[in-house]
Amino acid sequence: MTNNKDVTIYDIAEKLNLSTSTVSRALKNHSSISKKTTKKVNDAAKEMGYTPNTLASSLRSNKTKTIGVLISRINRPFMASLISGIEETAQKAGYNVIITQSHDSYQDEVDMAQALYNSRVSGIICSLAMETTKTDHFQQFIDKGIPLVFVDRVPKEFNTYRVMIDNYSAAFKATKHLIEQGCTRIAHIAGLKFRNIYNERERGYRDALKQYNLEVDEDLIVHVKTMSYEEGEKATNKLLDLETPPDGIFSSNDTTAVAAIQVAKNRGLKIPEDIAVIGFNNDPISHIIDPGLSTISHPAFEMGKTCSKKILKHLKRSKIDSITEITFLNTEVIVRGSSKRK
Repeated sequence: MTNNKDVTIYDIAEKLNLSTSTVSRALKNHSSISKKTTKKVNDAAKEMGYTPNTLASSLRSNKTKTIGVLISRINRPFMASLISGIEETAQKAGYNVIITQSHDSYQDEVDMAQALYNSRVSGIICSLAMETTKTDHFQQFIDKGIPLVFVDRVPKEFNTYRVMIDNYSAAFKATKHLIEQGCTRIAHIAGLKFRNIYNERERGYRDALKQYNLEVDEDLIVHVKTMSYEEGEKATNKLLDLETPPDGIFSSNDTTAVAAIQVAKNRGLKIPEDIAVIGFNNDPISHIIDPGLSTISHPAFEMGKTCSKKILKHLKRSKIDSITEITFLNTEVIVRGSSKRK
């Protein structure tokens, strides 16, 4: 009959006729315990099938060596790359990563933030849900001295670490590229205005048109809620149904940009001759669609690594002051067949 009871340091101490404190120190290779005793204890622990109770240890010390990650949806290519960057850096430093999803729901985000707080994470990395307008639920991490990093979708004002790209500059470059390809009536499939990254992308689009003396036509700007393929289809159909349809589309993500290409092609339009399209993120789908989708690079993996490094560096600091630190990573225009006319 198998004994399913976990082996404890008390069992090892009883077997070797040692005190529990000696066994505990020996298992940690403490210098106060002789090498002979340390070896004897570790050999017995291995033979008996002892595994350290890291949870109990972490509860005692209030440190779990775990980084909590709270993102919108794990099945988005950008988020998958972001998580890979976070994990690679965290694991090399001996930290585990817990991943939670908000599904772009404010209430889910509140619940998951609380769950991570209750799990005593050493730090937290968050990309805000699309619905989130209030960030009070993150204040408990700051109050407890737990490092908090917002990434990509960040709040406008919050005294903590923020890792992002210059969305304004990236959108300006994307719109400028379409102008340089000869587009004069450029539409924008935009995200919700209260979400800072989409607001900045729309601002970059508007300013590029103004700088090149092109009209900003409000009919050419369509706001969508979740940036899904279905929303991209609806937005593109709306734009192409206009009395004077656009000859170029800048979309705030690749998913809706691919939808725009498919809708235009189904309507018998040629890409990029009749309508040029550029997206945002450089998701894998941008390589697969025909013609290939022009897009803006979005260094998700590097952003993930940067987030972990911020937390790890913070945890090593002895004195913690108020933090308002923003890190910007570079982007570039990737030109493919969907927009290349010249």
